[in-house]
Order: sequence, then structure tokens, then C-alpha cells
Amino acid sequence: MIIFRYLIREILITMLAVTAVLVLVVVGSQFIRFFSDAADGDFPITLVGNMMIYQLPSFMQLILPMAFFLGFLMAFGQLYLNSEMTVLQACGYSPKRLFKIALWPCMLTALIVGLCSLWLTPAGMSGNTRMLNEQASRLDFSVLTPGRFQEIGQGRTVYAASLGDRNSTLHNVFISEEHNGRRVISRAETGYQYTSPTTNARYLQLANGYRYEVTPGDASADKMQFSTYSSLLKANPASIDDDDLSMVPTAQLIAMDNHQSSGELQFRVSIILMLPILALLGISLSKVNPRQGRFATLLPALILHIIYILSLITANNMIQAGRLSPWLGMWPIHLVYLLLGWWLFRRTFGRQGAR
Repeated sequence: MIIFRYLIREILITMLAVTAVLVLVVVGSQFIRFFSDAADGDFPITLVGNMMIYQLPSFMQLILPMAFFLGFLMAFGQLYLNSEMTVLQACGYSPKRLFKIALWPCMLTALIVGLCSLWLTPAGMSGNTRMLNEQASRLDFSVLTPGRFQEIGQGRTVYAASLGDRNSTLHNVFISEEHNGRRVISRAETGYQYTSPTTNARYLQLANGYRYEVTPGDASADKMQFSTYSSLLKANPASIDDDDLSMVPTAQLIAMDNHQSSGELQFRVSIILMLPILALLGISLSKVNPRQGRFATLLPALILHIIYILSLITANNMIQAGRLSPWLGMWPIHLVYLLLGWWLFRRTFGRQGAR
């Protein structure tokens, strides 16, 4: 029992350390991209935190298998370097028995990956899209950056020298929009939104400005001066792209019967199925010569893992495109890696590993 707890602790601690590094790298790069998009006015900067939370399960379902594989290799490789593995085998712990022990953290990781892949990732992707669409439907000014021309929906291009009242009021505002085939230009000192108490409709109200209507190719223009001018804002209804299967719940994918749903469903299951196969590969690849160092087999193992996941992604795309039968699907890829793991196990440990 002591050796059992020791081995599992070594694998989990190393795996958590690798996971922390990978999450820091992936989440950090994604955060920079979101922050850049928010600075460009694609969405308010206040949504960045929520978007990161929504997308975290999709990161974890890909990070955890790699972290487990690398953690497995590094933990067992350290046992070989310290000659602890020699002592364990002398005490009757054969490679087959050690592999059975390693399956416990493998199953725990598979449970977390399955939770992300089958439930949290589609829910997070759907929530992220819904949040962005609802933000776009509100047509508020929180995404505007002073001193820049930006679109706020419905073909309106807005420029404001400055914002006030918590980004709810525009100062020195310029608005360009199309109305009945004519280009309408509005200039005003201030602009803000308000909701009619009777109709609950939303309006953009401009104060102290001019309104010009021009027709492309026509030198004439209509000019109107106003103290206040209101324009109805028609919110775009929030919607979710039904074609994006990454947001479809797993239960609905099972009920669907087409190439696209089959590819997505097989990919979600394959991420879970690859973990015990990676463990079988890891038990052989972790055996290193103390003179080589613990990182001697990390590069070939990492290349094997990358080819594995890229093959699954390619097969998913081919199934959804109709170029690969769903009945064949991704199962040959798992079979090839399973046979490779078994061959490496027999080649590395021989009869010793079968005990």
C-alpha cells in the first residue's frame, strides 16, 4: 500500500506541475488574443474574464492528456534514474503490476477529461457564443474606443471624441448609416441611448447637431439642423450557430444521425480513450538509462502524442466532410497506437513484463 500511494503521488504531482505550466502558456496566449480583440472594440473588456472561464474546459480536455503522458514519463523516468525502479522490481513489482498501479491516476484523469469533453466544453462554448451575441444585441457603447471609427451594428459607423457617464454618453459624435438607399451622416455634440417607458423600444438620441442625407453620385444633399434627434435602435436577436457542433450537447449528438455529428461524437470519446493507450506507451518509453538522463525519451514521446492528436483531428474533419466512413472513423488510429504500445512493452520488458 505504501508503494502504491508513493507511485500515484509521484505521477499526480508531476502531472499537476506539467498541467500548471501548459495552462499558463495556453491561457496566457488566449488571454492576450482576447485582450487585443477587446482593445479593437470587438467586445467590452469586462467580458474577457467570463470568456476565459467559458473556454477553460476546451483547453483542459486537450492539456490534461498531454500533461498525464509527460507526467507519467517524468515520474517513472526519475524512478529509473534513482535506481528505485530496480529496487521495486527486485521486490516483486513487475512492469505489468506497475502499469496496473498507473491506471488509477489514468482513470482519474480520464474522468476529468470526459467531464470536460462530454459536458463542460459544449456548455462553455455555447455560453460564450450566447454571451457575445447578447452583448451585440444590446447595441450599447461599452465597446467604443474614443477617437476611432467603429461599427455598432445595423450598418452604423460611429466616431466619438470622448465618452462620459460610464461609457453611456458620446461627446462630439459622428454617425454614418444607410437609410432607404441614401447615406445619412449625423454630427452632434452629445449622444446617448434611452428606452421608451411606453413601448420599451430603445433609441439613440443626439443633441445639438446636423443631419445630412446624400445619394452616391449626386452632388446635392439634404441638410437638417436639430436640437434633439432620435433614431430607433433595433437589437439583433441573440443566436447560436447551429452548424458549430462543438456547442451541441452530447445527448443531442447521439440522437443526430449524420457524418458531422458522428465525427464530433467520436472525437469527444477518443480524447478519453487515448489516455489508457498513452499509459501503455508511457510504461515503455519511461525506461531510461541513468547515463541518458530523464529527458532522453521525452521528445520522441511528445512527437508520438502530437501525431496521435493530429490524426484524431484529421479523421474528425474527414468524417464531417464525408470523406471517411463513420463506421471506420477514428478506431484504426487507436488500434495502431494500442498495438504500438503493446509491441514496445514486449520489446522493452520481454517476459519480465508479463509477470
